[in-house]
Amino acid sequence: MTDSADHAARAAAGAPPALPLTGERTVPGLAEENYWFRRHEVVYLDLVEACRGRVVVDAGFGEGYGAALLAGVAAGVIGVDYDHSATAHVARRYPLVQATRGNLAALPLADDAVGAVVNLQVIEHLWDQDQFLRECHRVLAPGGRLHISTPNRITFSPGRDTPLNPFHTRELNAAELTALLTDAGFTVESMRGVHHGPRLATLDAKYGGSIIDAQIERALAGEPWPADLCADVAGVAADDFVLRPDDDRDNRDSGGDSSIDASLDLVATAVKAP
Repeated sequence: MTDSADHAARAAAGAPPALPLTGERTVPGLAEENYWFRRHEVVYLDLVEACRGRVVVDAGFGEGYGAALLAGVAAGVIGVDYDHSATAHVARRYPLVQATRGNLAALPLADDAVGAVVNLQVIEHLWDQDQFLRECHRVLAPGGRLHISTPNRITFSPGRDTPLNPFHTRELNAAELTALLTDAGFTVESMRGVHHGPRLATLDAKYGGSIIDAQIERALAGEPWPADLCADVAGVAADDFVLRPDDDRDNRDSGGDSSIDASLDLVATAVKAP
C-alpha cells in the first residue's frame, strides 16, 4: 500500500492519519517500509520485560508505536519528541503515552525522576549527543537504566566519515558508543548487536548478497518494486532478526575485531550508579 493509500484507508476507517514517511523515521503499516519497521520493532519487543512496572521515558519516540508497546507493561510512559506533528499524532493515536514536546538536549523532567530511558534509533540524528546522554543520566533515578540503539557505523555507512542518511549527524561504532556512555557517567552493562536471522540470511542470498541493498537500489531508482521483492519485504517479521551479545569485548577494546562489529544495529544498556 502506498503512503497516500494508507492515509486514505485510515481516514475511511475513522483512524487517525499516519505520519508521512519522510525517511527520518519509520512507520508501521507500509509494505515497502516493513523491513525497517521490523528491525526497529525487535528491540522494543526485547525491552518489554526491562520496562515492566517502571516509569519510562521514550526519548525521540517518532511514530509512537514503540512507546505504546511499552505503555502496556510500564507504570507509565512519557514520550518526548521535538517534532510537533509527531507529538500531536501520538496524543491522538496512543492515549496511554504521555506525549510531550521537548528538546532532547534539555529533557522536561526533574532529576532522578524515572526508572528507565529508551532511545532507539535516535542518537545518530542528534547534534549534541554528549549533552543528550548527560540529560538521560540526570533524569534517571539511581540504579536506573538507559536502553539505546543506533545503526552500527561500520556496516551502515562502511568506509565513510559522513553518514549516507541525510538525517544522520554522526553515526557510531560500538567503541564510540561505549565511550560516550561512559563519559556521561554511565556504566555499560551490555552491548548487543542486531543481526539477520536464518530467514533474512536466505533472502540476502536470494538478492545477490543483501536484501538491504536490493531495497535501496529500487528506492533510489524511483520505480515500482518487483512483486517478489515487495512480497519478501512485506513478509519480514520482528523475529527474523536476532540480538546477539558482544562475545568478544576484550578483543574489541584492545583494538581488534569483535562480533559486534558485524552487527546491523547496536543495542546498549547503561546503568546509572545506585
